[in-house]
Amino acid sequence: MIRDRILIDAGPIVALLAKDDAAHEVCVKKSREYEPPFYTTWPVMTEAAWLLRRVSGGIPKLMGLVSQELLVCLELDTDSGPLIAELALTYADLRPDLADLTLVYVAGRDGFETIFSLDRRDFSVYRDRRGQPFTLIP
Repeated sequence: MIRDRILIDAGPIVALLAKDDAAHEVCVKKSREYEPPFYTTWPVMTEAAWLLRRVSGGIPKLMGLVSQELLVCLELDTDSGPLIAELALTYADLRPDLADLTLVYVAGRDGFETIFSLDRRDFSVYRDRRGQPFTLIP
């Protein structure tokens, strides 16, 4: 089992919890290769909860991942606002959402290099704090 610290986006979270999601099987298979927990932010959790609103028990299952410490929500500090706003301007051509920007911010702040995301279009453009592309899974 791989012990990397991984940030996870809303898409894979939803795919893990919704058996009818097109990416369910690939996300489950890939998630089993890594030792928990996955790390995320509260804006990502909010996006995932919205996407899971029609899944029976979706939000309780989502919050269960947190209570079981399979997902850890990283806090945004008081300095995050201006820096996230700067990222929004840097990547304005992508029209990024807040959830994505918080992952890019946290990656830079905490040194994450790998992101579990189904959004290859945007996350292949975003860069880590050294200006390098993120390693993307799956």
